[in-house]
Amino acid sequence: MSNRVVCREASHAGSWYSASGSQLNAQLEGWLSQAQSTIRPARAIIAPRRVFILGPSHHVPLSRCALSPADVYRTPLYDLRIDQKVYADLWKTGLFERMSLQTDEDEHSIEMHLPYTAKAMESHKDEFSIVPVLVGALSESKEQEYGRLLSKYLADPSNLFIISSDFCHWGQRFRYTYYDESQGEIYRSIEHLDKMGMSIIEQLDPISFTNYLKKYRNTICGRHPIGVLLNAVAELRKSGLEMNFSFLNYAQSSQCRNWQDSSVSYAAGALIVH
Repeated sequence: MSNRVVCREASHAGSWYSASGSQLNAQLEGWLSQAQSTIRPARAIIAPRRVFILGPSHHVPLSRCALSPADVYRTPLYDLRIDQKVYADLWKTGLFERMSLQTDEDEHSIEMHLPYTAKAMESHKDEFSIVPVLVGALSESKEQEYGRLLSKYLADPSNLFIISSDFCHWGQRFRYTYYDESQGEIYRSIEHLDKMGMSIIEQLDPISFTNYLKKYRNTICGRHPIGVLLNAVAELRKSGLEMNFSFLNYAQSSQCRNWQDSSVSYAAGALIVH
């Protein structure tokens, strides 16, 4: 039996973000220093021991969730170790596939969160592990099933969950051109559509979110990871655990004003467990 460590390379470094550790570190420090915190300075911080990262599959058809074949995820800052004990527990459920290393390295949804994770956790870099999960095009019942399964990990205060998603991909190149003229310019209609969905997510209601997606077909690439999170929250609320979700920021890559334009929306939010 081989003891060879399998590494997933930082395959999008050098194109989607800097491959230089020092340059990336400086950029992250600059961006993070500009972040506005709505929470008062902490008197004590409990750093997570495990960071779950749920990202959508963009390149391979997947009807379930998949685990990485790697032991280590490389970043230009430092390597991140996958929690093989949690992976073994998840694998035992029979609900997960194993993606190929090629599929893992082709996918960007999880990787794009790794530099931020590494930077935020740099003072604890030897004390935490990651649990990357690639989420397929799940049915409503599968979103509920994975939500129930992951709810025990979400309830554990030593775990942190990151959900990877953009919001509306608008334009002919995305084959999505929903436009509500009553909102004015096209980009205003996109913002209104996105914020409708964001408001439903803040209500932590998986059924309403599914109904919103069915009605408007909004091209939220991480809709299934979001659905899994909402179902995990719904499971925990049954036992009386109090949580709330708030969006912190929203932006569009450009402002669409005509049918030749295109844009991608971005939103960031946080789930707080009381």
